[in-house]
Amino acid sequence: MWGSFIRPLHQALNGLFNRLAARLPSSLRAALDRLVGQLADDAGTEGRASLGRYRTPSAASMGRFTREACQRLDEITVMLADLPDLAEVPQRVRQQLAQLCRRYDGRALRRFPPDKRHGLLVCFLLDRRQGLLDDLVQAHDNHMTGLMRRARHAAEAEARRLRRAAEDGLLTLVDTGKAVLAGDPEESVAGLRGRLGAERLRGAVAACEAVSTQDSRGVVDAVLARYPDLRKSLPAFLSLPFTSDTGHDDLPRAIDLVRQLDRGEIKTLPEDAPTGFVPPGWRTVLRDERGRLRRSVWETALALAVRDALRSGDLHLPDSRRHAGFWSLVLDERLWASARTGAYADLGLPERPAEHLADLARAIETAAGAFAAGRAANDFAGIEQGQLRLHRPDALPLSPEVRHLRREIESRMPRVRIEDVLLEVDQRCGFSRAFHPLAGYEPRAQDTYRALLATLIAHGTNLGLTAMGDSVEDLTAADLQQTARWLVRDATLKAASARIVEHLHQVDFAAVWGDGRLSSSDGQRFRAPPGTLIGAYHPRYFGHYDKAVTVYTHVSDRIGVFATQLISCAPREATYVLDGLLENDTSLDPRQHTTDTHGFTEPLWGLCHLLGIDFMPRLKDLSDQRLWRPEGAAIPEDLAALFAGTSETTLLIEQWDQLVRVAASLKARTAPAHVVLQRLTAGGPNDRVAKALTTLGRLVKTRNVLRYLHDAPLRRRIQAQLNRGESRHALARWLFFANQGEFRTSDYEAMMNRASCLGLLSNAVVLWNTLQMARIVSELRTGGMTIADQDLAHVWPLQRRHIVPSGVYFVNRTMPAFDLPEPVEV
Repeated sequence: MWGSFIRPLHQALNGLFNRLAARLPSSLRAALDRLVGQLADDAGTEGRASLGRYRTPSAASMGRFTREACQRLDEITVMLADLPDLAEVPQRVRQQLAQLCRRYDGRALRRFPPDKRHGLLVCFLLDRRQGLLDDLVQAHDNHMTGLMRRARHAAEAEARRLRRAAEDGLLTLVDTGKAVLAGDPEESVAGLRGRLGAERLRGAVAACEAVSTQDSRGVVDAVLARYPDLRKSLPAFLSLPFTSDTGHDDLPRAIDLVRQLDRGEIKTLPEDAPTGFVPPGWRTVLRDERGRLRRSVWETALALAVRDALRSGDLHLPDSRRHAGFWSLVLDERLWASARTGAYADLGLPERPAEHLADLARAIETAAGAFAAGRAANDFAGIEQGQLRLHRPDALPLSPEVRHLRREIESRMPRVRIEDVLLEVDQRCGFSRAFHPLAGYEPRAQDTYRALLATLIAHGTNLGLTAMGDSVEDLTAADLQQTARWLVRDATLKAASARIVEHLHQVDFAAVWGDGRLSSSDGQRFRAPPGTLIGAYHPRYFGHYDKAVTVYTHVSDRIGVFATQLISCAPREATYVLDGLLENDTSLDPRQHTTDTHGFTEPLWGLCHLLGIDFMPRLKDLSDQRLWRPEGAAIPEDLAALFAGTSETTLLIEQWDQLVRVAASLKARTAPAHVVLQRLTAGGPNDRVAKALTTLGRLVKTRNVLRYLHDAPLRRRIQAQLNRGESRHALARWLFFANQGEFRTSDYEAMMNRASCLGLLSNAVVLWNTLQMARIVSELRTGGMTIADQDLAHVWPLQRRHIVPSGVYFVNRTMPAFDLPEPVEV
């Protein structure tokens, strides 16, 4: 297999390129050379032309975005038309080589040997094809969600206006009714009309009819008013190669009809066009007076149906990363057959599901029994009239001793600039040694080390390279841009941050906060530009008109950030919990993980259990959670009312092997965990697998909720860890000070670099603070102050006011000697 050749050695990489290039037809190699030649020629005498032309365009205008993205996708599709199947090349390898390739310009690529050049470019183009398809789907999803949101707001505003206008009319109709009931029986209708006023009656009836019409079809009319805007992007989007394996061809046939209409092959929709996807409330306006389908209604409904089908996996794009067929995201049948026995052993799961379910049932019985037996002494939760009642919040109380200790330590923290923090931390753990330049790097700045640290600070404080160039002597923005291009990338940032986290976990003093086996994850929201593809509206924090993104971080109980993701703030954060845990490249191995309420779903509970992770979120609506009784489990009678029903485990037993296959695939990183979980949460292409996972998740949730209710030390540990995560958000805000703490670029890679650098800076501050705390506590104890470890466990190295992240950097600093790490040979 190709994976056996992936080694960090130059010779092994060359072997990979030789094998990869040998499979490429001459026509494709010639096309790749033409592309490189064009890039080199476009660079001119002084500039450089890179592969940035295939980046995802700004999504500020949906019509322009879709046209440009589809044009770039078509270019790549034409070039890769003769590409053979490279499924044996691991997806992660292709992604890593693609990330390296995008750093080179045309001239650098031209200097590479042909096999290396062709291999890099093929991986890059494959990656961009996947990325553009994913981005087109995301943009369509955003557009339709925003369209429906704006339509609802417009309909609600119009309804309020019409109701205000109809108030007088309603009074008129009330007066009319009273007059009819109390009037002379001999009075004619004409006489009644004349007495009340014909014009007044007509106006009242019209106003009330308008309200009735608005209530019944106001949203539909508001949606259809936006149909011309939808048409700017929909033809190009529906030209993508959608497929379906559900056995229902309504959506594929409808998409094909739209293509025929756009090509002019048919003039109107046929009478037998599928309409099953049209929402019930829209059917009253689906046909015109002559009984013909209204294209605007039908096509808008189709656009919404396509969005929902892509979410659930009923439609997919074979060349996409996130929206491919479900079973292409996991180990295929051949690989699973060979890896099956080892996967069960690695995950610690029995091949006979009945054994595992019996153990889980016994654990639920034990937890239920412990809760029932300890109810009298439980000051947190109890049962009243068959309902779970919480006696108090599960917030962690802080003693006066802890508050005093926090103030004492914070007051003794020496004031320090952020660049000095990096210098001292680097001397201890050598994180700068992780920044291997790409082959071909020629230092431009005289002081490469200072340029590297300045670049990290520029990104991590949100200052930007241009402003940082004006804030450091003897360095220009061009120097920093070259450093960012050749040294600072996803792989080096992760490796550098991992070195800091590893060193932090080796500091003896840090053991007071935990042993590294507990972690948490939480999202922090930042305002983003309108053209940000993953940006979403978040009215609670940013109003109805500004978009935001979420920086989702995973934090260990020693407060080191070991994973950072930049995600949309629209979906539940629970979708991304497993990504950080599974893509953790440090030696940390968290066995218990916690989140807040937004970070859980029942399928996530099931997957965590299969992966050996004890998922224990803090639930805001804990008393409303539905518990499930395993078949045959003995539950105390006084807890019976808490259980919604009995879980049917027949389906779980039937699909056990497929569930373990999914878990093994996630551990092998065959696809991003959030993609797989999103499919399973939405029903997935195989409902039986999704339902089986939900059943497992319900049982695990039941066990853990019962444990949480009666285990006070567990609750305190969970709450303390979540508080650490919240406090780290405050430190991140302090460091990310520039541009009012807002992202000012819509480019995903640039935003992700800033988020990763922010994580690196916060880890450096945590390590520096930890060392200072160790010194301060030692001095206080030597001076006679009694400090209990249980109090110290609630004083975290997240103090920030003594850290100076702004100003002029590296003033009168003598930089230590720095040997540039060996370049990455590709």
